[in-house]
Amino acid sequence: MTDATTAQATPAEGSLLTTKDVTVTYDLTHEALHGTSLTFEKGQVTALIGPSGCGKSTFLRCLNLMNREIPKCSIGGEILYHGRDINTPKENLFELRKSIGMVFQQPTPFRKSIRENILFAPKKHGRVRTKAEEDELVETSLRQAALWDEVKDKLKQSAHALSGGQQQRLCIARTLAMKPDVVLFDEPCSALDPISTFAIEETIRDIASTGICEIIVTHNMEQATRVSDRTAFFYVGDMVETGTTQQIFRNPRDQRLIDYLTGRFG
Repeated sequence: MTDATTAQATPAEGSLLTTKDVTVTYDLTHEALHGTSLTFEKGQVTALIGPSGCGKSTFLRCLNLMNREIPKCSIGGEILYHGRDINTPKENLFELRKSIGMVFQQPTPFRKSIRENILFAPKKHGRVRTKAEEDELVETSLRQAALWDEVKDKLKQSAHALSGGQQQRLCIARTLAMKPDVVLFDEPCSALDPISTFAIEETIRDIASTGICEIIVTHNMEQATRVSDRTAFFYVGDMVETGTTQQIFRNPRDQRLIDYLTGRFG
């Protein structure tokens, strides 16, 4: 059996996003995530897998400091973004989340038009100033999310008139409109039908080809093999094993990972 300590990834110098011994503690006493070290690179998709309650979503929400907003929750360790530790009380969350975007389990479009969903944050941050800039950003973002051809004649319609899968791709487009270099996905397909799921998966792969780093929490083992370059397995708060997706699924080392992949628990 591989010891959890030896399974940790060695943080690479100059990596886009690196965690060093990150822990999460709730109510001052319950450590839900034990020391976790992982490295994430540009243009790669990393899948976080494991049974429910194992710490993968908790870890994901550390990466843009969402856990900081939970009362009596503390995050230990270092989270290095472009080599700078962002896990400090002084970190500007408003600025950070322009660069580290997030797509949630349930589609969360604003109660606005499709166009205004895309432009809301860029306008707020002063990223667009003219109608021409707005038009270009709307089209580019929707094309990146493989949604442009479906909605280009409906941009003034309510986002809530779209199907669930289209709403989720709109949320991806809305995130991409801020030109992040990291996008976090927390079970983005769990509420979608197979056709919509396939469209989201293709979108994730296409986004990676532009150099964006993506990290996805998923319970779907087939999805992890389809979309990810690397995979990390979490179990009871530990990051047990990490490696290329091919190695994790074809040649797992830790018995807990073997048991999970063969359906003995999870």
